Amino acid sequence: MTTEPRTFPPRPLRAVKAMYVRQAGCPSSFALAVADFEPREEGVEFESAGTGTVPGWSAAEVSELHEAFGCGVREELGELAALRPGTTVAVAVILRTIEVHEVDSHPWAFHHAGRIAVRNALTEAYGPPPRARHKRP
Repeated sequence: MTTEPRTFPPRPLRAVKAMYVRQAGCPSSFALAVADFEPREEGVEFESAGTGTVPGWSAAEVSELHEAFGCGVREELGELAALRPGTTVAVAVILRTIEVHEVDSHPWAFHHAGRIAVRNALTEAYGPPPRARHKRP
């Protein structure tokens, strides 16, 4: 079995949705984000487009959510390169939309949503990950 070098993403991936919802009492968490993953020459670039204002949230709070999402994306992409030797990460991630809950949205929820966005983009690009097969005794 030969392993061909892969570049992530292999093609533009549009409108990748990521949702992180945790309701296990107080505090709860909610983050919903939609991002595009575009091929680029090298490295990771993150930008937000059209998500600068959220009713009832200050620009600083929204910026903090964007930064947390971007941090989650970078962490997950860093693990991808470490887990799959030979995979080159060359991507521009454009955060298109976010939705917040007035109480339950916070940076940590958007950090998780960033990680989930990468996983969802990987599934869209390469299909679901292989499932572990258990041997019968």
